[in-house]
Amino acid sequence: MTVASLDNTLAQEAVVILDFGSQYSQLIARRVRELNVYCELIPYTASQADIERLKPKGYILSGGPASVYAQGAPHLPDFVLEAGQPVLGICYGMQLLTHQLGGQVDPGSEREYGLAEIELLDTETIPLFSEVVETRMPVWMSHGDRVTKLPDGFQSLARTQNSPYAAIGDPARGLYGLQFHPEVTHTPAGKFILRSFLYEVCGCSGGWTAGNFIHDSIGQIRAQVGDGQVVCGLSGGVDSSVVAALLHQAIGDQLTCIFVNNGLMRQNEPEQVVQTFEQEMHARLIAVDATEDFLSSLAGVTDPEAKRKIIGEKFVRIFEAEARKLGQVDFLAQGTLYPDVIESASRDQQAVAAKIKTHHNVGGLPEDMQFELVEPLRFLFKDEVRAVGEALGLPRDIVWRHPFPGPGLAVRILGDITWDRLETLRAADAIFIEELWRSGWYDQTSQAFAVLLPVQSVGVMGDYRTYGNVVAIRAVTTDDFMTADWARLPGDLLARVSSRIVNEVQGVNRVVYDISSKPPATIEWE
Repeated sequence: MTVASLDNTLAQEAVVILDFGSQYSQLIARRVRELNVYCELIPYTASQADIERLKPKGYILSGGPASVYAQGAPHLPDFVLEAGQPVLGICYGMQLLTHQLGGQVDPGSEREYGLAEIELLDTETIPLFSEVVETRMPVWMSHGDRVTKLPDGFQSLARTQNSPYAAIGDPARGLYGLQFHPEVTHTPAGKFILRSFLYEVCGCSGGWTAGNFIHDSIGQIRAQVGDGQVVCGLSGGVDSSVVAALLHQAIGDQLTCIFVNNGLMRQNEPEQVVQTFEQEMHARLIAVDATEDFLSSLAGVTDPEAKRKIIGEKFVRIFEAEARKLGQVDFLAQGTLYPDVIESASRDQQAVAAKIKTHHNVGGLPEDMQFELVEPLRFLFKDEVRAVGEALGLPRDIVWRHPFPGPGLAVRILGDITWDRLETLRAADAIFIEELWRSGWYDQTSQAFAVLLPVQSVGVMGDYRTYGNVVAIRAVTTDDFMTADWARLPGDLLARVSSRIVNEVQGVNRVVYDISSKPPATIEWE
């Protein structure tokens, strides 16, 4: 498959990250982007033409689960080294660089996983460590194999107690390897090492900014759309909101936003969407209240995946009907983000991955919808989308709103969906979010929400015995949505939230706080 890339006018300089299957591969790309250098994560199996189209100023080789000496192990394409550009190998990438240049990689006597301390052997003459102050520092290791013999021209740049080759390099050729992961937060100096590689070794200048992206995207959108008409499905989430704001700035009234209120949104969200885009931005907006239609289709459905499929199909058909009323429509704008592109490319490369949950647009668009897609955010990560939203002047409470699933409260109600249960959950969720804002904890959490459980409990309120609903509340922290940990909210805050929900939300007599740590795909309750 050819992995579509950003137009070169938007990527004057680029670094290619070859993906060998590491769980941290996307995180490497995010770290590079945070340093204002454009990069793309591309499967190592991609063609030479597909990779060289970016005219990369350097390459980063990701980690991976394989052993370089195993039969059929992922290999480094010859043209990468033949290009003569700088290369940084991380974990498996370092072992691969070593193996293909004539060094030796062998199984380790024991796996080295977790925190380790490395000692830098040269911080004065090696550009890779030009911004690192300390000679000893903590790093994150995750490997079983180890380098036992360096290729010709390489030298050891850092060591640990267990390995003499924690970092290696051939500075004359700009080839470097790190046995540890600089992209994770557990390697505090990692960003300085990556920045040195990008700027000192590769010679990047750092032109990847929100302002430059907006300027160039407007021109690209106008070139693609011409005089055509565009429709955009507006959900009120950050992705679709930024798409709508960007297209409105680019093509004005050639854009029509369609907002479908499915009755499954959070408290006051439908009104805020209309207020922001119709009255403040003066965008063309069609607002459809399809609450009854959605709820009748969901009646009696309890399986979360079935809910997603029903909601996805219903939304598409309502959107399609509204678009047809407009007459000639040529383009459909979508809030596709770069992780979606990466995952799609991985599937097409037949990568093996467990299915954890489907995207909120289950099954994609029907084949009979004959629109050409406009996807201006398809090469942005979530944090970059937010930066663009701020630069476009969107309200802060939209730009920094916590992620909300496409099916909305439907997958936060475990069991049957009724209007009464929706109103109960909406009220409890609103109290939780309000208290997070008041206490200053909203910005310290990455996602927070309430869940209505399919159980009831006995309680005593005043002089009465009650039999009421149980609400679970959850808040997580993450800087990358690669992993998530439960937020250590103060006890007095949890007490206020619990007290308010029990006292103000009719039918609820117990609140529990979820303290499990989960990967991002299961952050939602389903």
